[in-house]
Amino acid sequence: MPKKRWYHYLPLCGTVLLMLAPHPSLLYVLVDFHLQTLHQPILFGIHLTITYTLTFLAFSSLIVCVARDPGPVTDSGKQRSDRAHDDGDELELTEALMPDIDFSEPGKWCRKCWMPKPERAHHCSVCGRCVLKMDHHCPWLGSNCIGHRTYPAFVHFLACITLLAIYIAVISINGLLYAFSNPYTINEVTPVHEIFLAFTGILFTLVIGSFLGYHIYLSLTNQTTLENISPFMLLKHLPVLPSSGHSLSDPPLEPELSYTQRSLVKDAHGYVQMYNLGWRKNLTQAFGVRRRSGWIYRLWCGGASPGDGMTFPRNPKSDGVLARLADELVKADKNR
Repeated sequence: MPKKRWYHYLPLCGTVLLMLAPHPSLLYVLVDFHLQTLHQPILFGIHLTITYTLTFLAFSSLIVCVARDPGPVTDSGKQRSDRAHDDGDELELTEALMPDIDFSEPGKWCRKCWMPKPERAHHCSVCGRCVLKMDHHCPWLGSNCIGHRTYPAFVHFLACITLLAIYIAVISINGLLYAFSNPYTINEVTPVHEIFLAFTGILFTLVIGSFLGYHIYLSLTNQTTLENISPFMLLKHLPVLPSSGHSLSDPPLEPELSYTQRSLVKDAHGYVQMYNLGWRKNLTQAFGVRRRSGWIYRLWCGGASPGDGMTFPRNPKSDGVLARLADELVKADKNR
């Protein structure tokens, strides 16, 4: 992996700054309005507890996204050598170093980082490595990828920021309504802070909340961002094409497709979701816990996805759609 430079962490500093920026005004509003004007110490304590609990949870999942490896792709040959060493068996040097994989099979071997490429793993050109179940590369989280081991923490971070923004906006808007009704009983500076907080809360709710809604949809349908926005990833899942009668590769490559064939792939992408097993199983696969106490860990920082991140059950209905897509691509190639 290429070593990260100091400037790679500048967006992360911006993320932390944006998370902390509203708090001086928030403390001012809570103390001046709820404590000194309304004289409601219990309500003041409730607002303070909720806002800073959400802030603590957001920073917890942020630290997980930054510090945890999103999903390392290990060399299966090295793993087999280690297992053989533990069992007392001896392997030849070539067998120990070379992984048990067919290099000529498309999608099974990364030709950029020269590592085995498990199912749903992708190569990140910024990080210079393959990531298990890669969702996307996020510069705002320390120029790190969101993958198998960090996706739940990423969704947890978005949820905490959205809830915090909504809560701050509601507090501020209620304070503004009180200020319009009782202009002579409040500090004239307090509405300025409330306007700033209301605008910031609404802005963060719209931006981060929309992003959260999109990832909730991806979780319910068991997709990653790359799988959702890249229809041509279906090509590597197509069944074996006929050996003759067409000029396509096996599997077909995106650059060699005509406009008609590209349209067929995009239409099929709207119907087939390779790993959609139903929303319950999808959520279990993405956020499921293995023990009862795991819910505390999930609520604290999001945790990590269960499983090894290398094998995933597929939607049985997708095979028929992919077979029809392969036939249509071959027919369209013959009519060119």
